[in-house]
Amino acid sequence: MPFSSVIRRFVRGDIAADIVGRPKLWYSISALLVLFSIVGLLVRGLNFGVEFTGGSVFTVNAPKASIEQVRESVDSQTGAESIVQKAGSNWRVTTSELTSGEIAQVEQHVSEELGIPEKEISSQQVGSTWGGDVSEKAWQALIVFMILIVIYLSVMFESRMALAAMVALLHDLIITAGIYAWSGFHVTPATLLGFLTILGYSLYDAVVVFDMIKEVTKPLNERSKITYSQAANQALSSTLVRSLNTTLVAILPVASILFIGSTLLGAGTLKDLALSLFVGMIVGTYSSICVATPMLVQLKEREPLYTKLRENVARRESSSKRQKNAGDADVEGSEAGLDDEDADEAIAEPDSGSATAVKVVQTGTRKQPKKGTRSDRRS
Repeated sequence: MPFSSVIRRFVRGDIAADIVGRPKLWYSISALLVLFSIVGLLVRGLNFGVEFTGGSVFTVNAPKASIEQVRESVDSQTGAESIVQKAGSNWRVTTSELTSGEIAQVEQHVSEELGIPEKEISSQQVGSTWGGDVSEKAWQALIVFMILIVIYLSVMFESRMALAAMVALLHDLIITAGIYAWSGFHVTPATLLGFLTILGYSLYDAVVVFDMIKEVTKPLNERSKITYSQAANQALSSTLVRSLNTTLVAILPVASILFIGSTLLGAGTLKDLALSLFVGMIVGTYSSICVATPMLVQLKEREPLYTKLRENVARRESSSKRQKNAGDADVEGSEAGLDDEDADEAIAEPDSGSATAVKVVQTGTRKQPKKGTRSDRRS
């Protein structure tokens, strides 16, 4: 079957993917991604921006200067490597925390090196205390968010769904943070906003899937013909295309911000937010489908009702299989053997290609003459 035809059938929902039935595959992929992220966090660490570490920020209006010229003019005065970013038509240079005299000296030197007036150079001091306050409030917001989500899912759905959703959210946070560590992007307040945004997006996908699973599995009992995992996989397959389409539509503008806005247009301040959204949306969709749902099914299959249902379905399938095998054996035996009437015809029928006469042998029960009176037989 052509690949395009398979894609069209999948989009229409004609093909159901067995996602719930392959938990080991998805858990292995997630374990590798989480391990990769943890190694990045331990080896490279997060590159916190000046808003968290404190420092001096220079804004230089020199559109004709290159990034190397701007960096060299600043580094020659500070004695340390600075961070230079393109911010529209300006250059944003971040250094370690400087004194007022050092800031004035840097501004004067940059003005002379780049040939621009000093009024085209502005500076500001950012203290690390403000960054600490931002970090503390971000952690508070995250904790409150998690608590509210657990309460909501436990009330609207059940505790097992809340547990599966929380594992998926932590999975998304670790992987997104690991991508930041390996990429070297700065962690800014915009990054924290992106982190909180992807948590909500990941939860949205999980709630959509869980709601469908709840609806499909509600009628199940011990006499049902399918197990909980089979019903959950049907529910997931019915929402899979919608989740993928929603993610694709949401990723397109974020990708344009990340790749076009920050790379081609030079909007460097947007890439911190765009990267967290881009990675988080992809990982969030994956986790809600391939992590949260299989975990929920495994937790639910341990309940006595669904354990008994799985045993009953397996027993019926085994009995049906034995009956089918027995029926196939009877059919094969009847096709291989001949009954008495077929045997008589086969022996009596001469071979069309042979002139030898064949003696007819009666193999069945011999027919006896009818009984009657002597007068009847004489007549």
